[in-house]
Parts: sequence; C-alpha cells; structure tokens
Amino acid sequence: MSPRDTRTGLVLEKMILPALEMGGYSVKKQVDVGLRPNGKRHRIDLFIQKEKSKPILISLKWQQSSGTAEQKVPFEIISLNEILDQNKNKYKAVYLVLGGKGWTLKEYYLSGKLKKYLKYSLKIKIVDLETFISKANHGEL
Repeated sequence: MSPRDTRTGLVLEKMILPALEMGGYSVKKQVDVGLRPNGKRHRIDLFIQKEKSKPILISLKWQQSSGTAEQKVPFEIISLNEILDQNKNKYKAVYLVLGGKGWTLKEYYLSGKLKKYLKYSLKIKIVDLETFISKANHGEL
C-alpha cells in the first residue's frame, strides 16, 4: 500500500493565504488550541486575527477524490465545538472550509442539515472554498 498523499491540504492552505493577507488578517499555521473530546491535542490549520478583533479559527478539509475527508467532518465539528466550550468568548468565529471536487456530502454539509443530528455552536460556519476566499479577500470573516 502506498502512503497517502497529504500535500493536497497544503495546496488548499496556499490558495487561502493570499486572500487572508489581502483581507488584512495576520495568520499563524498549525496552532494548538486545546483538547479534542478524545483528550488529544487539537492543532488548528489556521489561526487568524485582525488588529483589535477576536481571533478566528480555520479548519481546512480537502477532498480531491472519493475518500475519508468527508467522514471526518462530523468529528471535526464536535472537536471545534469542544474548543469553543473550553474557551468561552475567546474566538469570534470558526470556519470549516471544504475544498476540492471529490465530495459526495458537500452540499449536505453546506446546507446546515447536519444540525438535525449534531448540535453545534452558531460560531461554527461550514463553507466552500470559493465562499471563504471571497469573504477573506474582503476582510468579512
């Protein structure tokens, strides 16, 4: 079995970084933000902030072809919710960005229908790559 190609997440990150910079955000990568429900450390992909504003957490999921990224989305939401619970009022928002063409559940996740089965904070926003880049580029996150 060949090792998994983990570079696709890096591609997503590199597509987003210029938009964040254009929008006036400072960016830190792979920041430890607390514990996941299973007790393991949670390293967030991007920790962004504008001057005199609360930080925003960004979790990136890339699905280039059929695979496991979309199966990880519910646990990521649970983990992000846990981080918000551990850090009351510390963060302005949390974005879960879905990129790539290989999703079968992308529209379902973007529609908000997951909330029927999984209750999570209103601060957690699930968005597609294009929506996120547009908001980031205009400084509207």
